[in-house]
Amino acid sequence: MQNAPPENLGIIGQILQNYGLEPAYVRTFAGEEVPRYMGSAVGLVVLGGPMSVYEHNRYPFITDAMRLIDQALKEQKPVLGICLGSQIVAATLGASVTRGAKKEIGWHPVELTSAADEDPLMHAMEPSFMGYHWHGDIFDLPKGATSLASSAQTACQAFAYDSATYGVLFHMEATEKIIGDMVKAFDDELREEKLDGEQIKADRAQYLHALQTNGRLCYQNWATLCLQVAAD
Repeated sequence: MQNAPPENLGIIGQILQNYGLEPAYVRTFAGEEVPRYMGSAVGLVVLGGPMSVYEHNRYPFITDAMRLIDQALKEQKPVLGICLGSQIVAATLGASVTRGAKKEIGWHPVELTSAADEDPLMHAMEPSFMGYHWHGDIFDLPKGATSLASSAQTACQAFAYDSATYGVLFHMEATEKIIGDMVKAFDDELREEKLDGEQIKADRAQYLHALQTNGRLCYQNWATLCLQVAAD
């Protein structure tokens, strides 16, 4: 599910194709309808967007996404929510999603929790690295979920639920183009927050390689979960 033009699968799309899996986009920003059932799909990725979970009356696809996530859980198919997607997954699991005290945009350090050392997706990642962020909302850790990462500003940056459901608030899927497109598309927000979009883009040279390295380690493991479903 792609909910804003700049925010596509990024390196996840490349990884899925390398594993023989073909991404099928549902572009909610263009009015495409969210499926009611998973059908033959072996996994579900819900991407980011500038809207909020609690704006479901304004954005009906959010309710549809929650229904599809619930269906994927019932079918025991892997779910990955990124940024807004992680908030939708958290809300589907009954957690509270609220406006944060301050928006977290740009490059900020991410720290993995000790639980990440044993996590099937994150166990090989660096314990600390510079994350790329763009969110104003935060969520409580869903009941029964395990917290996997935090930042100085946000207590829960990533979580796992059961064996194949994940929420990641920051953007390890980001590419140089995605970051540039987000800076351009959301420039009004940058001005409101008094943030320098040109600096965010310039910092790609220093931080993006390590971010993507960690992202590949994580999302290759998620692709493996999807392959296990495909093999059943």
